[in-house]
Amino acid sequence: MNAIVALCHFCELHGPRTLFCTEVLHSPLPQGASSGDISGQNEQAEEEEGGIQMSSRIRSHSPAEGASADSSSPGPKKSDMCEASGCRSLAGGHPGYVSHDKETSIKYVSHQHPNHPQLFSIVRQACVRSLSCEVCPGREGPIFFGDEQHGFVFSHTFFIKDSLARGFQRWYSIITIMMDRIYLINSWPFLLGKIRGIIDELQGKALKVFEAEQYGCPQRAQRMNTAFTPFLHQRNGNAARSLTSLTNDENLWACLHTSFAWLLKACGSRLTEKLLEGAPTEDTLVQMEKLADLKEESEGWDGSEEEEKPSSQPEVVEGQELSKCSPETSLMPDCNSWNVAHRRLSVFRSLRHMRQVLGASAFRMLAWHVLMGNQVIWKARDVDLVQSAFDVLRTMLPVGCVRIIPYSDQYEEAYRCNFLGLSPHVQIPSHILSSEFAVLVEVRAATRSSLYPALFDDEQSLNKYEFVVTSGSPVAADRVGPTILNKIEAALTNQNLSVDVVDQCLVCLKEEWMNKVKVLFKFTKVDSRPKEDTQKLLSILGAAEEDNVKLLKFWMTGLSKTYKSHLMSTVRSPTSSESRN
Repeated sequence: MNAIVALCHFCELHGPRTLFCTEVLHSPLPQGASSGDISGQNEQAEEEEGGIQMSSRIRSHSPAEGASADSSSPGPKKSDMCEASGCRSLAGGHPGYVSHDKETSIKYVSHQHPNHPQLFSIVRQACVRSLSCEVCPGREGPIFFGDEQHGFVFSHTFFIKDSLARGFQRWYSIITIMMDRIYLINSWPFLLGKIRGIIDELQGKALKVFEAEQYGCPQRAQRMNTAFTPFLHQRNGNAARSLTSLTNDENLWACLHTSFAWLLKACGSRLTEKLLEGAPTEDTLVQMEKLADLKEESEGWDGSEEEEKPSSQPEVVEGQELSKCSPETSLMPDCNSWNVAHRRLSVFRSLRHMRQVLGASAFRMLAWHVLMGNQVIWKARDVDLVQSAFDVLRTMLPVGCVRIIPYSDQYEEAYRCNFLGLSPHVQIPSHILSSEFAVLVEVRAATRSSLYPALFDDEQSLNKYEFVVTSGSPVAADRVGPTILNKIEAALTNQNLSVDVVDQCLVCLKEEWMNKVKVLFKFTKVDSRPKEDTQKLLSILGAAEEDNVKLLKFWMTGLSKTYKSHLMSTVRSPTSSESRN
């Protein structure tokens, strides 16, 4: 986690001061903490916690930051330090602490102040605010503050017992600073629990020292018996004691480094980024509704003792996962093995493949009718060919707009299906052949060999087929057509896009236009706006053209029942509440 954890102290003489901080380094160590030369004269301690190895004393080639009197150091001047080290954590010449994370090659470095001047300024400002204006009621507890420029801060203030201090306690805070506001807020429960544990340990050690000093020499009675002295004189004569003295722990800073380093590592590991898909798409909602309906039907069949009579009409198949065979579809493969058979026997592999086989003009006519909701009729002997064509064409429509009869021995009306597969001998009514709301694709035997080249070595050859696309309302070549059709053709003709990328483009395009359908549905069906307002809305949506309006109205039939009922309940609830009032 890219953050800084710091321990701050309010000094009676100098105000808020940073005592100790730990930062994360992804680059070589700063000048104040070099890991190249380990001192043999100083104390050495290596501890491992959570995969972090700590070297307690590292020799630096330059004086330790915070201990140098050089004016270029970002830390406070030596004249500003308390004589009793109340404002200092590490002794003069101490190079600091560094821990190496073996798993990620990240270093955790602890000093009294950050080495970088900008980070020093950020930590300094956070320290002042945490011990002055940004405090919670009672002056002890957690609080969150910050901004985009100076970072965001999680601060937890607390008191440490001191028998020589005013009020017998001194004021400290542990702060966590980072630039990611959302990440820090999401880490609040974790940071609160772990930092509270560190504070409890510090307060427990200090309380033992305080009780021992009070038992040996009670300060309260001594102060009451002492003559009054001016306040300034008392302040100057009672400099703050160091935290190691208050807790009687010489290894306090090494322990704090280990705790802060582990805190940064653990907090960074507990939250990971994941791709969120958001709310369910309309296709998902429609599929869930159809699965629920199918489950209810199957339960009804199981509970019924009457024998089911065979239907005289082929069943309409809605949704790929809901395909269900009827007695009249015996030419189809077995339902349970359909997915495997489909992939093995399908002739059309993708929309791009179909466009190359049919030709650009014929494919545009066919795709236009599909998007407009007109009936698409395929006549062929090869059932697998028809099914593969429907499986490819349906990808241009929302799931709720797809109604398929895969193969039938008689013509079915358009209200029952918009994709209809017929055997070659079936007679189609003349008014359907001349209708502008239907398109017919006849698959005939090819009159010459190698009519269409095979695009895949392992697929059934198309050389023996000839495809004739006819309609009572042929789409003129110069007709603009719906916007989504033009975008689909642009994606199909772009050879730099793979088939998988084109599939994702289709998903995005469908979602874009389904969002427009939702807006139009609420505007017209729920709010009942006048036609003038509807035309303005269509212009804003970029769908004012005739073909786009027809497409939106057809796609409106594919909205899920869940979405429609949600809109209606949302609109009705304010009315009902007003009537009750």
